[in-house]
Amino acid sequence: MKPQNYKIKDKEIFDAFINLKKEYPDKLKHRLKFSWSNWGFGMESLEKTAERLHRYGIHYIELHGNKYGEDLGYNPKEVRKVLSDYGIEVAGICGMFSKDNDLSSNNPFVRQNAIDYIKRNLEMGAELGAKYFLVVPGAVGRQKKYDSMEFDRSVETLRIVADLFVKYNIRAAIEPIRSAEVSFCHSFEDAKKYINSVNHPGVRHINGDVYHMLVEEHHIGKAIVEADGMLTNLHMADTNRGALGTGFLDIDIIIMSLYLIGYNNDGSCFVTPEPLGPGGDPYPAMYGRPNPQLLDNLVKTSTQYFREREDEVLKL
Repeated sequence: MKPQNYKIKDKEIFDAFINLKKEYPDKLKHRLKFSWSNWGFGMESLEKTAERLHRYGIHYIELHGNKYGEDLGYNPKEVRKVLSDYGIEVAGICGMFSKDNDLSSNNPFVRQNAIDYIKRNLEMGAELGAKYFLVVPGAVGRQKKYDSMEFDRSVETLRIVADLFVKYNIRAAIEPIRSAEVSFCHSFEDAKKYINSVNHPGVRHINGDVYHMLVEEHHIGKAIVEADGMLTNLHMADTNRGALGTGFLDIDIIIMSLYLIGYNNDGSCFVTPEPLGPGGDPYPAMYGRPNPQLLDNLVKTSTQYFREREDEVLKL
């Protein structure tokens, strides 16, 4: 039987991984850095979150970028104390971009909100040792275009604060999101176009999300390989946007692809589950009432399954 097109691409990645293991075994010594994005935990305390991550052997966290104003969000000193108590480091900051702080808005006051928001969260990230800050070029939850200039306005706005990414040594990680949730920048190729348009050394990286990639990329593994040197964080959820292992996502091919680009050997690259559940706009979850039992299961199931599959891949 002739293999399906995606199976042909799978085999190319499989064969390349086997060759890597044979020719350069030292490149596989380090494991992928496994983190967790906490904004989907709603109003849960950071102490409770840190205890859960510690319980399941997770040593990195992607913090909710919750510095929405001078009086809102995390106190870096308090965050350092809590995370230190549980042996957890900050991987990055998850920037949250809505209609209120949209880089591409046709309202200049909203664009200023976006600038100020980025500044506050980069300052926090610098204090906490964050490696990246996630940037969405257009508002999440807004599928309809403003006009034909929204891409250009977004580029112009981000360029205003781009020097700060260099100053704080934090990677700007552009996240492409499926067309059901944003009006533009849907694929890795779109993100590359956006990055090239910003044309700044502080804006050179991509934050991938396999749930969005399922509908916007031709092949997840190929997209990862072709983002060699640019991908710095990969949000993970299964095909149902639930815990890893509860859908039919081919996690093995993703793991192989990450090893192929040396993702495991870059101290600023992370695999970060973000199982938010299906829906067009997940942002309401950030201030929802947490369900500890549900969250425990999400973390436990995803962590155990990912590590099991990584073990299996490395035994090939």
